[in-house]
Amino acid sequence: MLKLKIFLTAFAFAALTSSALLAQNPETLMKESHLNYYYGGDNGKAAVTMEIFDKKGDKKVKKFSMVRLDLAEGGEQLYFIYFKKPSDIKRMTFMVKKYTTKDDERMLYVPAIDLVKKIAASDKSSSFVGSDFNYEDVSGRLWTDDSHELLGEEEYNGKAAFKIKSVPKEKDYFAHKITLIDKENKLPLREEYFDQSGTLFKAFTAEKVEVIQGIPTITARKMENVKKGQKTLIQMADTKYNLKLKKKYFSERYLKKPHASLK
Repeated sequence: MLKLKIFLTAFAFAALTSSALLAQNPETLMKESHLNYYYGGDNGKAAVTMEIFDKKGDKKVKKFSMVRLDLAEGGEQLYFIYFKKPSDIKRMTFMVKKYTTKDDERMLYVPAIDLVKKIAASDKSSSFVGSDFNYEDVSGRLWTDDSHELLGEEEYNGKAAFKIKSVPKEKDYFAHKITLIDKENKLPLREEYFDQSGTLFKAFTAEKVEVIQGIPTITARKMENVKKGQKTLIQMADTKYNLKLKKKYFSERYLKKPHASLK
């Protein structure tokens, strides 16, 4: 009788856990994760140090400031990046106008040749300034671009996480992606990208999460190019939210001479 009670209790617990898991909507989870990662506060600014390691372990370091202004929660955004080091890219700027109903606009200003270059939407998978992050990684991929399936739950680095498989609705640079979302703060802990043959070729990891102004923030992140055996580490410092920023400064005019608030 005791064994039967234990079995029924375990069965009931398993059924309850399964029901709770099924109640989670994978698209809602991906949306929440996207908003928490890319829309913290009304805007934000950080000093960024980017370390790029090749397969031999040799390192290149780039430093820049990154500023974001939200025009609508989960909707249009403006990004501005101002490069400071090394000297060959100093004063180079990069701007993104992120849309939800059409392709993003991306512009790069190269001071060495005094040229503003518009980056085509099809270049979203191209390397961002020679790193293992691509252009889409900078401003984020909309959750509506993919179909999502909740695979279950698992522990990652001591944290309980939802495991979600995402498949692009249209042909893209990856066949599917596996995301682990922290159950507590709904931030992505890890993302794995697979090609058509099912081979892992790229992996993102949230290396450090800090609470800044009450907002959980990924302040250290890593992107690995698995096929090439190289990686890029990003450290965010002096992160601030809800600053007084003006929309007019996020324009092509200010690419060449950025306003002080964007540096």
